[in-house]
Amino acid sequence: MMRDRHFWLVVAAGVLLGGLGVLLAVWGNPENSGICVSCFIENSAGALGFHDNSRMQYLRPELIGFVLGSAASAILFREFRSRGGSAPLPRLFAGIFMMVGCAVFIGCPIKLFLRLTAGDLTALAGVAGLVAGVWAGVRSLANGVEPGPPEQKGRGEGLLVPVGFIVMLAFLFVQPGFLLFSGRGSAAQHAPLLISLAAGLSLGVAAQRSRFCITGSIRDIMLMGRRSYMLWGFMAFLVAAAGFNLASGRFNPGYYGQPGAHLDALWSFLGMGLTGWISVLIGGCPFRQLIKAGEGDGDAGLVVVGMFIGGALVQSWGVAATAAGVPLSGKIAVLAGFAFVLAGCLLFRERSA
Repeated sequence: MMRDRHFWLVVAAGVLLGGLGVLLAVWGNPENSGICVSCFIENSAGALGFHDNSRMQYLRPELIGFVLGSAASAILFREFRSRGGSAPLPRLFAGIFMMVGCAVFIGCPIKLFLRLTAGDLTALAGVAGLVAGVWAGVRSLANGVEPGPPEQKGRGEGLLVPVGFIVMLAFLFVQPGFLLFSGRGSAAQHAPLLISLAAGLSLGVAAQRSRFCITGSIRDIMLMGRRSYMLWGFMAFLVAAAGFNLASGRFNPGYYGQPGAHLDALWSFLGMGLTGWISVLIGGCPFRQLIKAGEGDGDAGLVVVGMFIGGALVQSWGVAATAAGVPLSGKIAVLAGFAFVLAGCLLFRERSA
């Protein structure tokens, strides 16, 4: 009975993520980017003054909703656990480099498949890269790479990230003078505040209850095949996104002129490959890290801090790709990310006596 319930929770989470991923774009978010965790983090980092790209500054309510919805669900169902202490600095840098990979592709794994289900054929290189990265992560784990198990911590430590997002929620409504909002560019495109917040909260609850994760789904499919509930959640996500794109007239198949995309296929492949590899090693994609941080996972909380640092750096240092392509600094940053992951795999590999 519990297994059947979990199956339907996963499927429902997939449908909700796919449907809202399209509807939020219909309601005002950038086209093909109704939900993009990396974009939301770059926007929010800019709103807080961490970078000065005036086109990427908006405190995204969805991002706040993901964490607070997860925290509320975990507390309500008595699953909130303060834990952490496993390789803190590597996790911080993992968050930074995960943002580098997403910025070079122009989107997180969720946006990758939203782009694909809207007919963006440039996303195919990213799909191949993400699958290759997840495979590399699975092989790394199989060869004994292990950052270390988390430890139980005092309850207060696990509340730090949710409290931080409560403060951001207050900023969103009070709008202090230091908060920055773009008047043009992608950050100026957003759904109404309360709708965005409600969508984020509902997805935070659904993801916390189901443990649904895009890269986690691909990983479980590789390991378990059709026995994995995540397969059906992933399929539900794709079908829902494709269905809503078709129904709303947003299915525009093609390779050229796609919104929020570029034609550098190799770097799309490598950017998503880096994101997928890191995601498997640290236990989840950017979205999943936010959900785990809401549950009291201090290790995920450090990844979230790293993602905010990364979101600022990719804009301040010109790492992020644009429709014109991937800048040299972005290519160097991706290669540095792979060097970081390879070094981490060597350092954290358990050796048999």
